[in-house]
Amino acid sequence: MSDKQALLDEKSKLIADMLEMQKQFIDYEHENGMGGKDYYYSQEGLLKDYREKYNDMAVRLVDVSHELVGSSRWM
Repeated sequence: MSDKQALLDEKSKLIADMLEMQKQFIDYEHENGMGGKDYYYSQEGLLKDYREKYNDMAVRLVDVSHELVGSSRWM
């Protein structure tokens, strides 16, 4: 498998995982309601570390996308 194919596979997996996280978040919100305190400070369940995990995945997705086209997000 080429490096480009590996990056494309990683990008596809990141997108699929992020979409699944969004679906779970929406389902949780509909079932339980949610306030700012829950979103920012929850220490259990789905919301524990949600923002950090999602952000890490989003940053990696941007990096992979830049690698694929030969650019840099720092330009």
